[in-house]
Amino acid sequence: MKKRTPKTRYHFAAILLLAALFFCQPGQFPAASVRADAAAVAETETESGKKAPAGLDITAKSAVLIENNSGRILYEKNKDKELVPASITKIMTLLLIFDALDEGKIKLEDSVTVSEYAAKMGGSQVYLEPGETQSVKDMIKCISISSANDAAVAMAEHICGSESAFVEKMNQKAQELGMKHTHFKNCNGLDDTIKSGHYSSAYDVALMSRALVTNHPQISDYSTIWMDEITHQTRKGESKFGLTNTNKLLRIYNGITGLKTGSTSKAKYCFSGTAKRDGISLTAVIMAAPDPKIRFTQAAALLDYGFANCSVYQEKPEAIPLVPQEIRHGTKNTVTPRVEKNFNYTLTKEENAEMIKRTIRFPKNLCAPIKEGDPIGEVIYTMNEKEIGTLPIVAAESIGLATFPDYLLKTWNRFLFQ
Repeated sequence: MKKRTPKTRYHFAAILLLAALFFCQPGQFPAASVRADAAAVAETETESGKKAPAGLDITAKSAVLIENNSGRILYEKNKDKELVPASITKIMTLLLIFDALDEGKIKLEDSVTVSEYAAKMGGSQVYLEPGETQSVKDMIKCISISSANDAAVAMAEHICGSESAFVEKMNQKAQELGMKHTHFKNCNGLDDTIKSGHYSSAYDVALMSRALVTNHPQISDYSTIWMDEITHQTRKGESKFGLTNTNKLLRIYNGITGLKTGSTSKAKYCFSGTAKRDGISLTAVIMAAPDPKIRFTQAAALLDYGFANCSVYQEKPEAIPLVPQEIRHGTKNTVTPRVEKNFNYTLTKEENAEMIKRTIRFPKNLCAPIKEGDPIGEVIYTMNEKEIGTLPIVAAESIGLATFPDYLLKTWNRFLFQ
């Protein structure tokens, strides 16, 4: 056998390489084993032109993922498409109920009397009877856990006198929250259509969900209950009625805090899921999913993506350099400032803590009297020259208004110690 020279070996290797390139089709080469950080997920173009993570195969008609601290959108698919919301309508109903509680208009212990109209609601219900009474607290349970249409209408009537008056407040609140693709015709989402004027969008649902969990975090005391019961007390006697939560993620998803499911033949399967881990709060909305399980699996996938690609920046009050501020006409010449809360900001994968800038501002002329806790300045946080949050600076002490003897004492002390 003829011995190969270096030159012939080179030609032979080149022929083998060409043959490999010729016979191997695209995709047949073995992929390199790459371990990527979760924050470096590959991206593809969405319908809106924004980047969306590859691997999030959302088959629902529309979906959105937001970070609740700032309201930023982390993922979207047809976020503004107007669709039938079904029972996730009740998120707005619950928001107005908790607003009324905060305003002192109603109390958890108040008795709510069920009207004939409320008792006639079909669909998902707890079978309230005309004339029956339940506490506000138990009505919230019925709405949050069992998505009770009859309880929702009973609460609407209790707060506003009629469902139609309550629905007006729902639409007013929607405008306040910037929900541009929403209009409500009832308080429960039962059997309505876009044509009839009852519709919402995934992003709008996320906005009202964020408002509920942010302004009224106690909602999770109800929305995370898996099973409970109420007691019917009617002319027929007393009976127990079991409540089982329609949110199946409660039993399997780490950090889930709620929130609400919805389904009708027209709306298909909808879900607004909220979750919190390590200071990161997220809302994932799925609308018009083709299957009840898909709405949960795809919401969980969105939440997983959010937690994998977010981190929390925190600055504690003691890390903020504050110095006593001059005060005019006071019993003292300076007032000690303090910040009472931590500053928290959720960073996405494109951001880092070094991008955050802090500015401390006080008014030019602080004047007495000032009470302890009065606002006297603010800490402003910015990123890329955009404001991302503020913290109030308050007085750490009370400074009274100086009287004539106080001015004499100040003058005397200045004379002695000059």
